[in-house]
Amino acid sequence: MSSRKVILVTGASSGFGRLTAEALARAGHTVYASMRGTTGRNADNVRQIASFAQAHGADLRTVELDVQSQDSADAAIARIVADCARLDVVMHNAGHMAFGPAEAFTAEQFAQLYDINVLGAQRVNRAALPQLRQQGRGLLVWVSSSSSAGGTPPYLAPYFAAKAAMDSMAVQYARELSRWGIETSIVVPGAFTKGTNHFSHSGSPADAARVAEYEAGPYAGFGEQIQKAFAEIVPEDADVAAVAEAIVDLVGQPFGKRPFRVHIDPTQDGADIGFSVMDRLRAEMLHRVGMSDLLRPRVVAA
Repeated sequence: MSSRKVILVTGASSGFGRLTAEALARAGHTVYASMRGTTGRNADNVRQIASFAQAHGADLRTVELDVQSQDSADAAIARIVADCARLDVVMHNAGHMAFGPAEAFTAEQFAQLYDINVLGAQRVNRAALPQLRQQGRGLLVWVSSSSSAGGTPPYLAPYFAAKAAMDSMAVQYARELSRWGIETSIVVPGAFTKGTNHFSHSGSPADAARVAEYEAGPYAGFGEQIQKAFAEIVPEDADVAAVAEAIVDLVGQPFGKRPFRVHIDPTQDGADIGFSVMDRLRAEMLHRVGMSDLLRPRVVAA
């Protein structure tokens, strides 16, 4: 198989997605940076990406994809396959953050975060996996979060709950796709308080009255305290580009040899230890029931 991959990156208008799409394209891959509103809210990002591609001689393209719409996901995958006749890598990166006391978010807000961070990946999988299974080869890269097994600051409950669900889904998908020749790697970034717009674009609780009760009580000023405390433990040299570089390295590794998890955590919150224990327990159970073959992707004859 050619070392040049056809890659879809979801949520690539900014942050980890944008940086990784650019880095993968510079590395010689054909990369589709997907986002919603390519002719509207993200039209300027589309122009910037086109300028980047031209300046670097890179094959970096944009594609309309709203992860909250199955029709949109289907159309995006259909376009990529029509253009390239294949799809090698799907990077699940699209996500959204919300910050505030959990009680002050409505159930509908929790559902919306789940829809973007979890169901969005499901929609993209349903669109893309028939192509990958037909090829008998492919790679899913999931951008998880150290919060699912490491230190977790309060006031991020909707986001952390959704990322934990996404991580659990990624693990199960890995087992269900390995016999199809589809490999899985889960990338686990730690806290990066600079270099992304996660916090600046994060959602807020809809119930302002509940927020006011927290602010008038023992949690007065707690939001600012959290952000300050966690920003102070992020090293000055922490660079979000390290996440993009790690994914470029991951994609470039031989099929079947890629690590199941990759940690990029400047704060060292312990997620690498937590996940190593959980992943080992899960693997041991598969060994016990005679399904250890599910732990590595099968080489499927073309």
